[in-house]
Amino acid sequence: MIDTQAAAERAFLVAVEDGRSTFDVERSLDELATLVRTAGAEVVGQSIQRRSRPDPATYVGKGKVVEISTEKGRARFDLVVADDELSPSQQKNLEERLDVRVIDRSAVILDIFAKHAQSHEGRLQVELAQLQYRLPRLAGIGRELSRLGGGINTRGPGETKLESDRQVIRKRITDVRRRIEDVRAHRERARRGRDDEHLFLASLVGYTNAGKSTLMNALTGADVLVADQPFATLDPTTRRLELGGGRVMLLSDTVGFIQKLPPALVAAFRATLEELGLADVLVHIVDVASPELHAEMRTVDSVLADLELAERRRLVVFNKVDLLSDDPQRRQALTLEFPAAHLVSARTGEGLTELREALRREASAGWRRVRVTIPYDSSALLQRVRERGALLREEYGEAGITLEANVPPDLAGELRGRNVPARRA
Repeated sequence: MIDTQAAAERAFLVAVEDGRSTFDVERSLDELATLVRTAGAEVVGQSIQRRSRPDPATYVGKGKVVEISTEKGRARFDLVVADDELSPSQQKNLEERLDVRVIDRSAVILDIFAKHAQSHEGRLQVELAQLQYRLPRLAGIGRELSRLGGGINTRGPGETKLESDRQVIRKRITDVRRRIEDVRAHRERARRGRDDEHLFLASLVGYTNAGKSTLMNALTGADVLVADQPFATLDPTTRRLELGGGRVMLLSDTVGFIQKLPPALVAAFRATLEELGLADVLVHIVDVASPELHAEMRTVDSVLADLELAERRRLVVFNKVDLLSDDPQRRQALTLEFPAAHLVSARTGEGLTELREALRREASAGWRRVRVTIPYDSSALLQRVRERGALLREEYGEAGITLEANVPPDLAGELRGRNVPARRA
C-alpha cells in the first residue's frame, strides 16, 4: 500500500520522437504526466529527443543523458519516467548513469491498476501482470526489487509477495494463474445463468477517461464509480437498462484502453477483455473534446482488432458534447465526418433519449410479432413472454390466454406451432 505520509516522488519525464507513434509526442507526454500524477508523484520537468529510433543501450542518446543528469541538480528529481517501455538493459544503464530510479510508462500504468483494483480477480490479474513485467528485469539475487520496474512508491496488491528469486516468482505466477482460472470458472457459471435470460448485451468500450462510467450511470441510474482520472474503472460492471414497453437489455462497462498498453497487462486481462466478444453490440464512447480524438479512436480500433472484434456491430457515441458549446464549427465537422455517430452529454443529458432509442432498435432487431394461445397450466411460459417480450394484447378464453406480442427470435421459436406461426413484425 502507498504510504500517504511519505513525500511525493519528484518525477522527470523523457520521450523519444521517432515518427512511429500515432500520437503527437507532446500530447503523449501530457498523457504520461496525467498518469504519473494519478499514480501519486509530482512532475517537475520533461525532455524530448527527436531521433530515428531509441538508443538500444540508454533509450536516449549519450548527450541527452548528460543533459538530464545536469537537469537533476536544478529540478531535484528522484525519479525518471520514460514514455515507452524500456528494456531491462536500458533501465539498468540509465539508472547507473543518472543515479536515480528509472521506470517507464508500463510501470506507471501497472501502478495505477494496482491502486484501483477492487475485485479479487482484478487484484490477481494486476499481480500477475506485475510479476510478468518484473521477472525479466531481475539482475540477480541481492538487487533491490524496488528498482526493478516498480511503480510510483512501488505499490501493488502483490508487492509484499514479489521476490527477487526467479524460481519463486515463476512459482508465484503459476499459482496466481491457477487462482485466476478458479475465479473465471465461477464467473462463467454466473454468466451462464445470465445467458438463460437471453438478454441483449451492449458493452461500452473506449479510451480511458472518455466518460464510459458516467454514461452508464446516466443511462441506467447505476452508481458505478466515476473519477476524472485514468483507469478509475477496472472491474467489469453490468447493469440492466429499461428500454420501455417492458423491454430490458444489459449494459456493461469495463476497463478503458490507452496507447502503449503494457503487453503484460494485456496478457493478464485478456480473458476479461475477450468477454467483449459476448456482446451483441459494442458502444464506442469517444471524448469529443479530446485534442487526440482520432488517435484515441485508432487505439481503440487496434485493441478491438487484436481481440478479433474489428467486425463486431458497433455504435459510435461522442460524449462530453457540452464542452463544444463554444465551438459549433467543430461539432458540425464531426457530424459531417461521422454522420452515424451519436452526440451526447452524460453530464447534461443531451442526446441520451436518442441513444436509448438507438439501443432499443439494436436490441429489437430480429424480433417477431406472434399471436399464440398459451394454456393456463403453462404459467412459466406465459411469464417468460411477459418478462422478455413486449405485450400488445391478451384475451382470456376457454383454452387459455391468447397473446399478441413482439418477442425475441429464440422465444418466437419456442412459441411456434402453439397457434398462429410467428411472423416478422
